[in-house]
Parts: sequence; C-alpha cells; structure tokens
Amino acid sequence: MVALVRCVTGAGVMRSLRTGIADAKPRPQVLRTGASVRPVPELVLDTILAGDCVAALKSLPDASIDLVFADPPYNLQLGGGLLRPDQSVVDACDDAWDQFDSFAAYDAFTRDWLGECRRVMKPDATLWVIGSYHNIFRVGAILQDLGFWILNDIVWRKANPMPNFRGRRFTNAHETMIWAGRGPETKKYTFHYEALKAGNEDCQARSDWFLPLCTGSERLKDEGGNKAHPTQKPEALLQKILLASSNPGDVVLDPFFGTGTTGAVAKQLNRRFIGVEREAAYRKVAEARIRAVIPLDPALLNQPVAKREEPRVAFASLIEAGLIRPGAVLTDTKRRHTATVRPDGQIIGNAIVGSIHKIGALVQGLPACNGWTFWHIETNGALQPIDTLRAEIRKRMAAG
Repeated sequence: MVALVRCVTGAGVMRSLRTGIADAKPRPQVLRTGASVRPVPELVLDTILAGDCVAALKSLPDASIDLVFADPPYNLQLGGGLLRPDQSVVDACDDAWDQFDSFAAYDAFTRDWLGECRRVMKPDATLWVIGSYHNIFRVGAILQDLGFWILNDIVWRKANPMPNFRGRRFTNAHETMIWAGRGPETKKYTFHYEALKAGNEDCQARSDWFLPLCTGSERLKDEGGNKAHPTQKPEALLQKILLASSNPGDVVLDPFFGTGTTGAVAKQLNRRFIGVEREAAYRKVAEARIRAVIPLDPALLNQPVAKREEPRVAFASLIEAGLIRPGAVLTDTKRRHTATVRPDGQIIGNAIVGSIHKIGALVQGLPACNGWTFWHIETNGALQPIDTLRAEIRKRMAAG
C-alpha cells in the first residue's frame, strides 16, 4: 500500500512517512508579506487516507478523479434488535458511524461529502452512489441540488436477500444505485456500451442487475471470526461498475472505503484508487486484502474503440482507394435489390441517385437504412458487406 502524501507549497515538498495509512494535513506557505497561499496538494495514488471523509477529501486537488464510487452510511434508523424465528439475533448494522441525530444532520453530512466529490471530479468524471430506501431518495435530491446530472438509476436485485422476519413488510430484496455526471455539461463520460452489450448475449445492458450478496469465502472476517464489516459489497458489483464506466489507469475514489472492495477490484482491473476510511480496523483489513490482489494481464482489459468513436469514412474513399470500382453492382444479402456505384461516391438504385443510406432505405421502402451493413459486393464468388472495406480503410488510417 502506498501511503505517501505530499503537498507542494511552492517552497518545497512536505512528506509523511510510508506508514501504510496516509494523513494529509499540509501547512500553508507563509510569504514574507504575511499573506498565506493555500498549498496545492499532489495526488498520491493507491492509498488509504485515514480520518473523516470530508476533511480527507479537502486534501485532494481539484479535477483529479475519473470515477467516484460511494457507499455512504445508510442511516438505517433501526428500532431495537431483530430476531430470527429461532430467536437468534440478526447481525444488523448498528455501528455508531451509521447513526445520525436527525435527517437534517444526515442531509448536511451528505451535502458536504458530495460537494467535495464534485470538486475533485474531472469535467467528464462520473459518480456512483449506492443506498437503500432509508437514504437514497434524500441523497438523490441533494445530488441534483448540487448540480449533478443523473444518468441512470440502477437496481441491484439481490439473488439471496435477507428475509423479512417479522412479516410486516415486503422482503427488502434490492438496493438502488445512482449514476451521475458532474453536471449537464458532462457529455464525454466513459461508458463501454459495446462491451457490456457483447457480454449480455448481444442485448443492451439493463438497469437491473441480479447479483448475490457478499457471502462465503468472499466475506471477510476479523480475528475473532466475525464479519469484518457489516455491509461489505460483493466484488462482482464493483467489477461491473468499473468495467462499465472507467478505463485502465483511471483514478477511482471511494470516500467510504470500508474493507477495501473498491481498491481490490481497482487493482485487479489495473485502475488506480484512493480510499478514505476513518475506522482503523477496516483500514487494517483493507490493506491486507489489497496487498494480496494480483492484477489481471493488461491485454485482457483493452477496450476496442467504440463504433461511434471510430473515424468517419466516406463511401467515396473506397473508390479512391481502389477497393470498389465505379460501375460495380451492390446488392443485399438475398440479392433482391441492386444499385450501381458512381465515380462520385453516390449510387444509382431504382433510377434515383443518392447516398448508400438513402438508396438503401428507398429500395426497401423504409425511412432509414445503414447502407454500410445493407449493401454487399461480390468478391471471388462470395458476398461481403461494404462495411468490411470501410474497416480496411480505417486500418490503413491507423497505420499512418
């Protein structure tokens, strides 16, 4: 674990020792005039900052984070102990860090940490925050009040939820995540649409995720054999989030680090991380856990360029490159429609001249058509889509 926190003050660099936990409290530089200049913190990666999350977040530089995942206190408002039908006690979350004096106190805390997260996010960064019915609606409203722009709400439907022992409510079988950009101007955020679709039987990835709770060997235990953390999240959940909305090398911030699920998954997927955790027992478990993680081969994590981000290629470029000759006949896969290629990059179909898209739509009687995939050309007795020729042009462009 890297635990070096540095702060550039202009006159020099302050360092804390590599103790395993970082605690950044830079002193401002005092000029000869008596005026003080706020130090510019230097981002230190793959580390856990010890202490209150708001204070620790203030030590991070502006616009330095690519992705935030936050699992804040839920403010569960539990009213007394909970027993199973066999009278055994349910090990629920009743820790002091999850308790607030009032909703107003919780809201103030939420505004503080979300405001600091927004400050440290890069312009195209996004934030994920998870919660239950106890808190997620309050968090969502504050998100919008602060200027965040909600992209999706994701329902994590639990494969093995805890039953409702009293039989007075529906079984609480899901949690809700909000995925948001820094603001409405956030347009170029990371979202690996094609990869998610390919991993979902070529169907669009949906906003309801069916995943199990963290159980079995994944559930971390303390030295006494008890759960190390009452609300440990499954690694599968973080894997899906990081794979969907970050890239290798990106910096992922978790202001409620707990026992380090975010850091472990980030290391495995070749992302960098910064965690904030005030509880020493959780930090100790997280450090040992992350230390044991072996990163995946980077070749397994390279994302192909999304189709919408590939360079545009005009149909005329295929003619200019000699891949298609003027006068060549294009057809569909069933050879029901034909069109002839003109030297200017247009085609003629049904005695009408137009683009490959316009004529493709016209011959089918449709309002629109992707001409690249509709039209084919015969090569060595076999039909191939003209899109394969466009791919050849892009290959040549990439080669320089």
